[in-house]
Amino acid sequence: MRRALLAEGLGAMLLTAAVIGSGIMAERLAGGNLAVALIANTGATVAVLATLIALLGPVSGAHFNPAVSFIEALRGNLGVRAAIAYALVQILARVYRVRGGNSNLTLVFCGKGRCRSV
Repeated sequence: MRRALLAEGLGAMLLTAAVIGSGIMAERLAGGNLAVALIANTGATVAVLATLIALLGPVSGAHFNPAVSFIEALRGNLGVRAAIAYALVQILARVYRVRGGNSNLTLVFCGKGRCRSV
């Protein structure tokens, strides 16, 4: 169980970094073209997710999302205690990654036609 929780936490952190990082990359490289930004963001996220599933799937099932873990518990493929533990690790890993687990990660908040980085 310890290895599975570690795999879920690591996967959730890396996936979060990929989603945020690819969004920032796409915004900067697209030159204001939202369609290009969306395609770039989607492509990068899919590539990272496929890699994480291939690497960590055999260890934990590669859920990386509390909703997926709870659905697996409802289907009987994962115990309720395990689903709760997975969800807690996934959420904590994401909070850690976004709130300072990586000093190179910049959050971009957009609203009312302009964006600012934090």
